[in-house]
Amino acid sequence: MVQLSTRQQNSSPGLGARGIYDSLRQQIVAGVYGHDGVLPSARALAVELGVSRTTVTSSYEQLAAEGFVVIRHGARPRVAIKIADGKTGEALHEAGEPHSLSAFGERLRSRAIPMRVPSERLVADFRYGDMSASDFPTLAWRNAMNDAALRRPPKLFYDDPRGSIRLRAALQGYLWRARSIRCEVDEIVIVNGSQQGLDLCARLLLDAGDRFVIEDPCYPMARSIFEMTGAMAAPVDVDVEGIRADLLADVDARLAYVTPSHQFPMGSVMSIGRRQQLLRWAEEKSAYIVEDDYDSEYRFDMNPVPPLRALGGASNVIYVGTVSKTLSPTLRIGYVVVPRELQEVFAHAKRLTDRHAPILAQEALATLLESGVYESHVRKARRHNARRRAALLDALQVEFQDAVGIEGAEAGLHVVAWFLDLSPSMATSFIERSYHLGVGIYSITPHYFGQGLDLKCLGLVMGYAGLTEQQIDRGVKLLRNAYDGVL
Repeated sequence: MVQLSTRQQNSSPGLGARGIYDSLRQQIVAGVYGHDGVLPSARALAVELGVSRTTVTSSYEQLAAEGFVVIRHGARPRVAIKIADGKTGEALHEAGEPHSLSAFGERLRSRAIPMRVPSERLVADFRYGDMSASDFPTLAWRNAMNDAALRRPPKLFYDDPRGSIRLRAALQGYLWRARSIRCEVDEIVIVNGSQQGLDLCARLLLDAGDRFVIEDPCYPMARSIFEMTGAMAAPVDVDVEGIRADLLADVDARLAYVTPSHQFPMGSVMSIGRRQQLLRWAEEKSAYIVEDDYDSEYRFDMNPVPPLRALGGASNVIYVGTVSKTLSPTLRIGYVVVPRELQEVFAHAKRLTDRHAPILAQEALATLLESGVYESHVRKARRHNARRRAALLDALQVEFQDAVGIEGAEAGLHVVAWFLDLSPSMATSFIERSYHLGVGIYSITPHYFGQGLDLKCLGLVMGYAGLTEQQIDRGVKLLRNAYDGVL
């Protein structure tokens, strides 16, 4: 796995041969690939990084010219033995690698999830998490931001680390109307996206060696956050009713991370019975439940189910919400609703992390919530995404008919498409062929513990919220061409 520096990840546009060369050179010098170790093939690395095979080949050729790797026809590149034998700490320092990292830093460096670099050349990118810019309420947001700026106080100061009292009060009302959650204003902490909320939960509730329950398959970024503390995952299977809470009786863990409203990535909704089982387990084990309600606003073929936080006996549930799927992931506005006994420690942790979330954006969101514009926008976005969802399901049916099975289409902003005639081992070829035709697709196997070794067919997580209906239709037609090429 090639790990990119922050500077390389943020470079624009895309990732070039020089960036890949720099990353590989640093890792070779640092001994990441070991003595005479093999590097990824040009094809596999191109798919991982979302670049052309030519770009990766150029990087390898430069490394070979400088004596860092040895390239032989038909084989993967190998680290040059003289490099593995001869490079010292001095050379490592020259390459820009740290002499030593904390235990957290070493875990992060060795297990970080690769950045998925977007590409402008794609006809359709079915990457989950992308949102359509045309859906964003630009005029309403601009007016709300202008209003927040004009209402500035006579002096500027660091605000409450829990966030704007006005926004928290507005969210209190919204959560009761939309999700049946009753909470106090002081139980709400505004965070920089739900990802920071999960990070606060991990650092405050887990120590190295602890166990945490997580769904299998799961959201990889959440898994990584909890594992970076040194805690160990206790994966639990999911089915059409959500996480198998009946398997938890003998599991001792300090925390359980779940997505009950719309399991990620499979899309199942946790039944009330399972929810009650999970709450009883947490009570018996004195464990906290982190409930990630990441896209519950999008329900198409189902009635809303109350979140865990809204059920009786949920005093140990930490509810995590976000506006990334309703407004934009670029805003980085999320919130956590914590039990009363955690209010103070979460506020202190937020203050140490970054003082508080940006105030102007918080005030603008408060304006949208107070005026009813936010909920009106959510209803409109739901209609737009219902059409995109229908376009994707129709296109898959037309092009693949019974050769594709669909899961998780009743809610959310993605589906899981199972290509019944393709084996999981064909994923790399399918992804590469699709990319060269201008279609971005993403395998479901990284979401599984054990990389889904027991899967019978190839699965894709297909997001559609960032695409037009025309892009979806064209993308699925091109996907069919790639499919035919790997059969």
